[in-house]
Amino acid sequence: MTDASDVTDASGVKCTHCGATDLEPGFVEDTGEHARGYARWIPGPLERGLFGGAKRMGKPRRQIDAYRCPRCGHLELFATAYV
Repeated sequence: MTDASDVTDASGVKCTHCGATDLEPGFVEDTGEHARGYARWIPGPLERGLFGGAKRMGKPRRQIDAYRCPRCGHLELFATAYV
């Protein structure tokens, strides 16, 4: 099993769906208003604020590294470095 904190490239990352080892690195895009261009992972269940948006203030965020399997298309996601 791969330790998510050590994931920086596709070496050692294996598809949990079909077992392929030649995964393609990428990221999950976020194009919403005021977005930085990439999605982030926030711990805990989704809590909605007064206007329906997610409550995020003061919560730590981690970068999401994504790896796509060229054989079956499955995505492996890892919450890595704090951002």
